[in-house]
Amino acid sequence: MSKTAMIRARTEPALKKEAEGIFKELGISNTEAINLFYRQVALRKGLPFEVKIPNKTTIETFRKTDRREDLTSFESVDDLLKDLDIHK
Repeated sequence: MSKTAMIRARTEPALKKEAEGIFKELGISNTEAINLFYRQVALRKGLPFEVKIPNKTTIETFRKTDRREDLTSFESVDDLLKDLDIHK
């Protein structure tokens, strides 16, 4: 009997490329990433993250940021903290 099982799945090429780039930065293979996901599902008896449908405000915010609208940028972390009224 085999000590491993084959998993076959289809995904969008751009998503695959992006995810594989992240795995490479993390120093893990695609197989290790999939095994990590499966282990977390088994340990948690469910998905290892919350899955829910975003509300209308969140969807519109995603659309705006995708269009690069209503974005705020800062020259430094200090400027960001000042804008948020957070003091070191």
